[in-house]
Amino acid sequence: MKKITYLFLLASLCSFAQTSGRITFTAKIQNRNSDTLIIRGSNKFNLIIPIDKKGVFEATFEGVKGFYQFSDKKEVSNLFLKPGDNLNLNMDASAFDETIVYTGKGADENNFLVQSALRDERFQESAFKKSPEEFEKLLAEKQTAEINEIDNGSYDKDFKEVYKKAMLQSNEYAKMEYDNTRKMNAFTGKPAPEFEYENHDGSKTKLSDLKGKYVYIDVWATWCGPCRMEIPYLKKAEEAFHGQNITFVSISIDAAKDHDKWKKFVTDKQLGGVQLLADKDWNSDFVTALGITGIPRFILLDPAGNILDANATRPSSGELENQLNAILKK
Repeated sequence: MKKITYLFLLASLCSFAQTSGRITFTAKIQNRNSDTLIIRGSNKFNLIIPIDKKGVFEATFEGVKGFYQFSDKKEVSNLFLKPGDNLNLNMDASAFDETIVYTGKGADENNFLVQSALRDERFQESAFKKSPEEFEKLLAEKQTAEINEIDNGSYDKDFKEVYKKAMLQSNEYAKMEYDNTRKMNAFTGKPAPEFEYENHDGSKTKLSDLKGKYVYIDVWATWCGPCRMEIPYLKKAEEAFHGQNITFVSISIDAAKDHDKWKKFVTDKQLGGVQLLADKDWNSDFVTALGITGIPRFILLDPAGNILDANATRPSSGELENQLNAILKK
């Protein structure tokens, strides 16, 4: 949750002076996922760095002070860069977040971002299982510790100011996520809401038609960027579990006026699984019954049609295959 959340908050709050200067970024990556790295920033900044003959990613470019992200096409991490930085990254992509270490000019802020992301992941894993009172206490303690750490650190002044604003807003987001998680957990073990939606092939498909198999549902829309980002990973999952006791279902909440757009998108992108269009977009009974207010949303059902996980693992997480293997081997 936090890695992407912070990225958007940091970018939206960034209002530094836009004086550009030379920045050097070098990366040595073991078990790399790709032969290119991508650095993205505000104002449509997009830099592709190919690996050289020595197995190193290196680039010197003109940039402004601000928050960026780097991606190896599978994982993503935040960066803080400013003119004059000479930043060196060492990591093992098989343990992406856990092994990132920066050296060189600009390293302090970026190592802080790495450790902050890891703390947030650990916090979510533990605190989201606590009672509301315990959750509030742990969140307050985390916030106080983070403010003290950044105030006492020798970090860039602008970095401190923007990061603290983003952290406070992200903690408010965490509260909403916690409440939403509790609501979703309440669905576990209960029958999934029935639906009967138009299939891409022109027929109608009911949820009850799918009983007897596990069902992995993707609630999405053609206009949703994060939804489209999940498509390649979803396709891989469908291929990996082809012929096994599981059905992959995608329910689009595109508006009725975009019916043809949805059909064309499914055809052009060669989407697999069972492709359905909900009858009343956000107001469809299945969507409202599960309190879905954001997409993509993934839901896992057992062969009896009961909810195993109302907020199931995303295909892009790298953990979905293990989760599905665990239940299919039972």
